[in-house]
Amino acid sequence: MPDAFTVLWTHDTCHALRKAGRVGERPPVAFSGVHTSLPAWSGAQAGDEVYALHVNRGTVFVVSRMRVTDRERRECCGTAPATWQDSAFPGHDDWSMLGAGGCGAAAVHVDASPVRLDRPLPGDLLARLTWRNRRGRTRGLKHVVDGRLERAVGLQGFYRLTPESADELAESVGRTLP
Repeated sequence: MPDAFTVLWTHDTCHALRKAGRVGERPPVAFSGVHTSLPAWSGAQAGDEVYALHVNRGTVFVVSRMRVTDRERRECCGTAPATWQDSAFPGHDDWSMLGAGGCGAAAVHVDASPVRLDRPLPGDLLARLTWRNRRGRTRGLKHVVDGRLERAVGLQGFYRLTPESADELAESVGRTLP
């Protein structure tokens, strides 16, 4: 059974998506990195689902639901940069705001739902979501008060959902990619 993960897309990322006119479009790629500014999609494999989340004024939104297709650099990525001044992924410049210029960025090709900035998670679900680490320990979100997230620090990174939470999140946003 595939795993499910969450990744937090910042205000800057979502603003750049909106400014570039990408809302309503399906991202073909996201980017993994080696620095905290661009979370590493470690553990994600082809077939796994990733929920890109965004927090705005205490409300958590599902921006896109992505199914990982592969983590290889393909022809669509364009020529690898020869110098630091070259674009890292010229074939994906339209989606560079998802982290193409991040430290050690690597392309993660996805089959994704359209980018939306208006799909809030129900507050009761937010309080029930749990994640598990590689050692099998689970954790929930701290700082959830009355269905609102007071601090987003618990979502910053790339985290594996427990199977139960993955099912609940999938049910909340719809089982199939639109």
